[in-house]
Amino acid sequence: MSDHIKKIAVELSIDEKQVSAVVELLNQDATIPFIARYRKEVTGSLDEVVITEIRNRMDRLLLLEKRREAILSAMEERGQLTDEIRENMEAAETLTELEDLYLPFRPKRRTRATIAREKGLEPLAEILLKQEEENPAGIAERFLDKEKGVTSVEEALNGAKDIVAERINEEQEARKALRELFLTQGIIRSHVIKGKENEGIKYKDYFNWEESIKSIPSHRLLAIRRGEKEMFLSLRILPPEDIALSLLESFFVKGINPSSLIVKEACQDCYKRLMAPSLENDARLISKERADRVAIEVFSENLRQLLLFPPLGQKRILAIDPGFRTGCKMVCLDNQGNLLQHDTIYPHPPQEDIESAGKLVLKRCLEFNIECIAVGNGTAGRETEAFLHSIEGLSQIPIVMVNESGASVYSASEVARKEFPDQDVTVRGAVSIGRRLMDPLAELVKIDPKSIGVGQYQHDVDQAELKKSLDDVVMSCVNSVGVEVNTASKELLSYVSGLGPQLAQAIVDYRSQNGPFRSREQLKKVPRLGPKAFEQSAGFLRIRNGENPLDASAVHPESYYIVEQMATDLGVSITELIGKSDLAEKVNLNNYVNDMVGLPTLQDILAELSKPGRDPRQHFEFFQFAHGINSIEDLEIEMKLPGVVTNITAFGVFVDIGVHQDGLVHISQLSQKYVKNPAEVVKVHQKVMVRVIGIDQQRKRISLSMKDS
Repeated sequence: MSDHIKKIAVELSIDEKQVSAVVELLNQDATIPFIARYRKEVTGSLDEVVITEIRNRMDRLLLLEKRREAILSAMEERGQLTDEIRENMEAAETLTELEDLYLPFRPKRRTRATIAREKGLEPLAEILLKQEEENPAGIAERFLDKEKGVTSVEEALNGAKDIVAERINEEQEARKALRELFLTQGIIRSHVIKGKENEGIKYKDYFNWEESIKSIPSHRLLAIRRGEKEMFLSLRILPPEDIALSLLESFFVKGINPSSLIVKEACQDCYKRLMAPSLENDARLISKERADRVAIEVFSENLRQLLLFPPLGQKRILAIDPGFRTGCKMVCLDNQGNLLQHDTIYPHPPQEDIESAGKLVLKRCLEFNIECIAVGNGTAGRETEAFLHSIEGLSQIPIVMVNESGASVYSASEVARKEFPDQDVTVRGAVSIGRRLMDPLAELVKIDPKSIGVGQYQHDVDQAELKKSLDDVVMSCVNSVGVEVNTASKELLSYVSGLGPQLAQAIVDYRSQNGPFRSREQLKKVPRLGPKAFEQSAGFLRIRNGENPLDASAVHPESYYIVEQMATDLGVSITELIGKSDLAEKVNLNNYVNDMVGLPTLQDILAELSKPGRDPRQHFEFFQFAHGINSIEDLEIEMKLPGVVTNITAFGVFVDIGVHQDGLVHISQLSQKYVKNPAEVVKVHQKVMVRVIGIDQQRKRISLSMKDS
């Protein structure tokens, strides 16, 4: 373990004590948000990003250690282990290096080399490898043996050559050098499978594609691999063969005599038959892992931005899930998001009952004192928005288009069925649209992040790594905002540090049976919520208007005594101290430093006292699409339009301009300056002005630019 800690410290350029402290806390089941927020003195104020990297790197090193132990144990059982081999195995720093060392000792199926050894040709292979023999054919005659099936010199030499080829394939340094060649000079080539040209037309760009493995972007490699998986494309990753052969021969061919020529032939056979297929698989795996990392990073950052999108807050909402033939499902929600009323209106063809629909909308708005109208941005979304704007008497109520990605997933989920057992999926979907306007974070945690619509190729990347990364993001966002324990859903509570689904349900059950929590201390009465869970979760749970004003803040209960001492020293009550920045300025933090608490924690406490329970999310801003632009047919080249960023990829940004089809701002069109990473220019849900530069109605593609014309 100490070696792992040293290695991680070097890789991340931090102190070993910091790594050791993080690892120890993680081993004690501390969560990343808790460590980053409440254990700054122990970790040297490491943030969530570094702590996550420590965890992930330690996981990989422990996986390597587990595999090493398994290999050494297996080799010891077979009597293959020597002190030198053990030393080499223990020095291996990667799984690839470890597997290369193990390759010669791995139990083999019956190979051509195995058969040749059974025929007694290994000594001949040894002679050839020395490359000193000028007459290999003469030497080979000594190994003729009809009983073993060696009936000619040619058979003997070919068998020996098979043994040499296998030896070459198992030589670690050669494999390492060739693998590096694959990863630096490998060319990715994709071709359409014959007869699949029409069926696989969406992969037309890759029907005859070549690109360096070093430069191919993540999204392109994942697209080609998806085309291969769907059996429209073939994919190969190989370096130039002449360079590969020359490199391999440099390890083994030591002269130009007849024996050397046979070794050269063995190198060529080894490369084509054994090494190239193996190393191509390695290159595919490594390039896929690289592409996955980029795709997951992009998805995770997009998800973070979406979850932390500004909430409208506790308003009375009328939410509409639009539709044409089946009508628009309309729900009224109170300021807590509770369902008060639901109706169906038919303002669009074929019914087109605009008058009745308009009267009912106006009636519900007046009846429930509606403060804002939320409209899903899917089918009939813009048409419904236009209909609402036409209703006299609604001009004072803002109308907001809401991204409804994932609402249908939620409406059919077990969570939705439990919340609304007596309602159908259309009502549940409309409720979700309204609630995600009020508080995107609280509503979106109920949906599998992969269904929210801010990723790309999410079904093609490593699913375990994707889930771990997205769970990290959701937990980070939930805990950075804080959770009101008396109103939060089980799903939201599940992401609070130290809780999880079972304890979240226990909190909800206790709340239902005993009424609202009056203090954080009362959480200790929840069944199975022990000291560790309380320590991890308490600082992130908020109780507003409770018995202790600090329970509504991010100050951890373990630090309440410090605030009490500050208030005493200032001659005021805790209530008087909270929210009074002028009083906070009088606090000398050095007076409260002790063995357990240092300046980082004290500075956090003081900042929290100035703005207790402050939501880190920005204020909500209303947005309107351009009126009269409802479909791709309404667009014209050079038209300038307001839009909302819906997704960010490595190659550009997708923007909703209100025509049911997001347009693409290619990375080259994001700015007059060179842009390496689109996320540095825009954020998910950001409002932007774009210019239409391309319209392909047949393929439903819209090209946009954010450059000044």
